[in-house]
Amino acid sequence: MSSPSENSEFWRSQARKTLQAALDRKLNTNVARNILFFLGDGMGLTTLTAARILKGQLENQPGEETVMTMDTFPNVGLAKTYSVDFQVADSAATATAYLCGVKTNLNIVGVNAAGRNGVCRTQKGNEVTSILKWAKDAGKSVGIVTTTRVQHATPAGSYAHSASRTWYCDADMPESAKRDGCTDISFQLINNTDIDVIIGGGRKYMTPTGTKDPEYPTDFFSNGERKDGRDLIKEWQNLKTGKVAHYVWNKADFDAVDPETTDYLMALFEPGDLRYEEERDPSMDPSIVETTEKAIRILQKNPKGFFLLVEGGRIDQAHHAGRASMALHEAVAFDRAIAKGLELTEEHETLTVVMADHSQPLTFNGFPFRGNSILGKSPLWAGDMLPYTTLMYGNGPGHKIVNGTRPDIRNVDTNYIQQAAVPVDTTTHSGEDVAVLARGPMAHLFQGVNEQNYIAHAMGYAACVGADLRHCEGQTAPPLVHTTLKYNKNGAGAVSASAALLGSLLSGLLAITILM
Repeated sequence: MSSPSENSEFWRSQARKTLQAALDRKLNTNVARNILFFLGDGMGLTTLTAARILKGQLENQPGEETVMTMDTFPNVGLAKTYSVDFQVADSAATATAYLCGVKTNLNIVGVNAAGRNGVCRTQKGNEVTSILKWAKDAGKSVGIVTTTRVQHATPAGSYAHSASRTWYCDADMPESAKRDGCTDISFQLINNTDIDVIIGGGRKYMTPTGTKDPEYPTDFFSNGERKDGRDLIKEWQNLKTGKVAHYVWNKADFDAVDPETTDYLMALFEPGDLRYEEERDPSMDPSIVETTEKAIRILQKNPKGFFLLVEGGRIDQAHHAGRASMALHEAVAFDRAIAKGLELTEEHETLTVVMADHSQPLTFNGFPFRGNSILGKSPLWAGDMLPYTTLMYGNGPGHKIVNGTRPDIRNVDTNYIQQAAVPVDTTTHSGEDVAVLARGPMAHLFQGVNEQNYIAHAMGYAACVGADLRHCEGQTAPPLVHTTLKYNKNGAGAVSASAALLGSLLSGLLAITILM
C-alpha cells in the first residue's frame, strides 16, 4: 500500500493550507499586558529539529513531520549571539543582551562591556537593568522559573549585576571583590528587585556554611555555603512580612500553595541545579510544566499584567556532558511548558517569545532513513568501515580513539554520550545565529536577522515598559545618546584599558571550561 506522501496532491494540499493561513494572518498591534519569555539554554536549530523528531517518536510516529508547540508561532527571526569580546558567547553575556538590551563581555551579567571578568571595580557605574525590572517598575508582577539554580547566568541576567557569573554566594567571591563593595548573586536575588515568583534550584547558596540540606542532610556537598552567616531564605521571608509569602523545597508543599491567595513564592527544589527531566523524582520535584503553571497563576492576578522568564536550562547542561538524549528530552519538556503557557493566557494580550541564548556543537548527519531513531545510527558507514550516530558533537567528552580507531558501536545502545570530533571535558558552545519565535501583541517585530540585544527592546516596546513608551503613549522616539565606550578606572592603581581587556579575554578563555 502506497504512502500518502507519494502523491503530489498530498504536498500541494498541505502547502495550500499553510499559504492560506499566512494570507489570513492579521497583525496584532495591541499593547502586551503580559510577556511570557521562554529561553531554551543551548537550544540551537539542530537541537530544535532533533527534539521535534524525538517528540514524534515518543508518540510512536516517524517524527520528522511532528509539530512542536513552538513550531506554531507565526513570527520567526534570527538573533546574532556573539559577545563584545568573543565570537562564541556564554549564557551570561547573552542573557545581558536579550534581557537588558546591551551586549557585553563573556562571563559578565547585568553589566555593560566596560566591565571586566572578575574585576569588581569595573562593575560600578556600568550596571544595566533588565526587562524584568522595567516590568516591575511599570507595576507588573514578575517571576523567574528555571530548571537550573536560580543564581545561574540566565535567571541572574534578570536581576543581578555581577562582574562574574560564578559569584553565586559570598564564598565564591575573592576578598578583593568584597572589599570593593560587590555583592554575590544570591544576595542580589532578594535585594535588587522585588520578584514575586522565584522557582528553581540553588538552596545551598542561600544558607550559612554547614547548614544541613532538608532533603540531603547527610550529603556534605549539599550543605549551605555562605561564609557571612546569613540565611537569605529567612531574610526573604522577613522582607515579605504582611504578605502571603511561601518558601517551599518539595513538591508536596509546592502543590499546597494556592495561587489565588499567594503574593510571593520562592521554591528551591535542589541544593544546586534541578534534576534532568528523565531522572526527576515526580514525588519530590515538579516538572517545568507544573512550575510554569504555578507561576502564571500567581502572577496573572495582577490587573496590570506580568513578565515571566521560563528557562529550560538543563538542555545546555546535557549538551555540555555530550548527552544528546538527555538534552532532547529536556527540550521536549520545555516545549510542553510552552504549551501550558499558551493554554493559560490569551493571545490578544500576551506576547510570548521563545528563543535560545546560544547553540551547541551538535550535528545531525548521515542520511538516515525516515523514521530512523534520532538517537540511532546512520545507515551509512564511515571510511574506517565503522558505523556512526546520526547525532554527533564537534567537540565534547565523547571523543574516543583507541589505537587510532573509533569504537565499534554496531552492538551498542547509542542512547549514551555521543561521539565527538575533538576531545574536551565539556562541550563548548557554538556561535551560529539562534531562532526567535513570537506570537501575540507586536510579535511581527521579531522578524529578520537582528542583534540579540534587540530582543529586550522589542519586548519592552510591545508592553510599554522601559524607556520607549511610544506604543501606548504616542510619544516620539527617545533621543539617541551617542556615547564612547570608556573603560572604568575607579579605584587607585587601576590597570590600563588595554591591559584590562587582555586580562578579561584571558579570564574568559579560562572560564569556558566551567560554563555549565
